[in-house]
Amino acid sequence: MHDRVRAIVDAWSFQAIIIGLILVNALLLGVETSPWMRSEYGAVLHAADTAVLWVFVVELGLRMFAHRRDFFRDPWSWFDMAVVGIALLPATGPFAVLRILRVLRVLRLLSVIPSLRHVVTGLFRALPGMASISFLVALLLYVAAVMSTNLFRETSPQNFGDLFTSLFTLFQIMTGDSWGEIARGVMHEQPLAWIFFVMFILASTFIALNLFIAVAVQALEHEGDERRAAGGEVDTLVLTEVRALRAEIAELRAEVGRPTVKDSS
Repeated sequence: MHDRVRAIVDAWSFQAIIIGLILVNALLLGVETSPWMRSEYGAVLHAADTAVLWVFVVELGLRMFAHRRDFFRDPWSWFDMAVVGIALLPATGPFAVLRILRVLRVLRLLSVIPSLRHVVTGLFRALPGMASISFLVALLLYVAAVMSTNLFRETSPQNFGDLFTSLFTLFQIMTGDSWGEIARGVMHEQPLAWIFFVMFILASTFIALNLFIAVAVQALEHEGDERRAAGGEVDTLVLTEVRALRAEIAELRAEVGRPTVKDSS
């Protein structure tokens, strides 16, 4: 029974069914945002959502039974249990706000589809490098905020009146959101202010963004190299086993084809 359940759970057809149910569940959650759909088909949508949820519960139970201890050694299994567990919480009383977290079930696609798992794993490996870059960006923001507050406090108090306002304004400029209007408003009184804004955008947006992309790409390439290396090791093991089997078959054939010597006595 254990081997049969494991064969079913690990089969691609079973995984395809789970992926399909996740997509159906995502569609149901989107349809439920329509007041008209809720008023007309609320009971049907709730029943379908509940049915899909219990299918996920049964699937987790089958995986626990099939993989046993290995199930709890896999971080993605814990992720699946957390997502489904949140959906099982009651949607009334103090837990009513958690009802909106049902949409997290869509994120189960990350654990079901292998290619998405490798991408997420690569991004997690890039977090240390991204943390260093984030510290660099935060340092740049702070220095620029102090400078801009001292330079433009009188000219544009609504954007650079104090340190925290300057930090928010510079973060807005870093995202590219209407930075031209902010810069032109300051340049109307201080024509040379463009130098500060251009230098800040070059340093924060172009350089920092490219650093983030470089770290992420490097991590994904490293993850891809490990996958290829693992695949190569598997291929080598398979070839070794095949050669050993061929050698054993050749020895058996030689033994069968060798003439036997009869006892003359």
